[in-house]
Parts: sequence; C-alpha cells; structure tokens
Amino acid sequence: MPSKYFGANAAWLRLAVITHNLLTALKRLALPAELLRARPKRLRFLIFNTAGRLIQHARKVVLRLATLGERIVTWKEALQALPVAT
Repeated sequence: MPSKYFGANAAWLRLAVITHNLLTALKRLALPAELLRARPKRLRFLIFNTAGRLIQHARKVVLRLATLGERIVTWKEALQALPVAT
C-alpha cells in the first residue's frame, strides 16, 4: 500500500478499482478487438499520452497531434461507439 494511513490506503484502493472498471468498460465498449487484452500501460502509451500542440490561428483553436492518421480515426470511432447519457 502507498501509505501507512488506513484512510489514504482505502481511498487509493477505491480509485484503483474505479480506474480498472473504467478501462475494462472502455476496452469492451469502444476499442477495437486487438486492444481487448491490452494492459493499462499499453493503453496509456497508445491513447492517453499523445503529444500535441494547441495552436491559435484565424480565431480558431486547433489541436495538432503528433500521431498517425489511422490512430486518430480509431480514437474517433471509439468515442462515437461510447454510449452517451443525456
């Protein structure tokens, strides 16, 4: 456990469980089949840690990502596959 205090360890454990459940739901609902058995570290490097730059040009804010176009298409498909509660 990360701390010697019971309350801090309980909070850390709850966050770990919530993170596990969210990643499992994301893999099952939205990501392609080849990422179904991916570990959290692989998902972190493939999806969450992507270098990008915010650029302001002609009254617009543009996000330029330093990744392949096919990966961006996969992300867009994954976002559209997620159920949205209104």
